[in-house]
Amino acid sequence: MGGGAGRGGAVIEVSREEFAGLVEAAVAALPEDLRVQLDVVQISIEDEPTGEDYRINGVPDDEDLFGLFEGAALTESGLGMEAALPNRIRVFQWPHEEVCETMEELREEVFRTVHHEIAHHFGIDDDRLEEMGAY
Repeated sequence: MGGGAGRGGAVIEVSREEFAGLVEAAVAALPEDLRVQLDVVQISIEDEPTGEDYRINGVPDDEDLFGLFEGAALTESGLGMEAALPNRIRVFQWPHEEVCETMEELREEVFRTVHHEIAHHFGIDDDRLEEMGAY
């Protein structure tokens, strides 16, 4: 989906509740020692990213944007961080639906997105994720 392209090309559509269940399952699939470190992370589901999301994050608007991590990674946390806003992961439903043809594909893509954004919370950047074979 391009930036702000809307919902026109949806391949699979699920209710917000079903999509939220996929996001929750992705979090629940993590090892317990990682899940407990997510207490400071707010995970929200939105329809689609804004043009501003694309601009701020340097994502060309002809590329898909499935989720965003906003905040300070645990590796960047230090003194004085207590007053900072909580970390947030935003997962965008419509882009997922537009690229997935089956419920299984949707589940896999949601898991990949959620785990990718959680990796950023733990201080793992895109280059390291690629080195690790996450893409």
